[in-house]
Amino acid sequence: MKWTVTTTKRVQKQIAQLPESVKKRLVALLLEIEINGPIRGNWPNYSVLGKNFHHCHLKKGRPTYVAVWEMKDKKIKLVEVNYAGTHEKAPY
Repeated sequence: MKWTVTTTKRVQKQIAQLPESVKKRLVALLLEIEINGPIRGNWPNYSVLGKNFHHCHLKKGRPTYVAVWEMKDKKIKLVEVNYAGTHEKAPY
């Protein structure tokens, strides 16, 4: 069974401002989460931020772009992306 991946309205606005290459990497990450779940140890600088919160780098360098997501419900397999943007403004 696949995971359901949602984004907040804030993330939808942030996506519009991302460079095209970062958008493509974010889409690839979301597809991977949908198929394989929220634990994505194969992505650069992946880490668990706390109970059910995860993050990874979408692009290294300056600026560094990151994505932050939360596993909302393990039983119904629901994940919500909370942030996609530069490392400096990340909520952690």
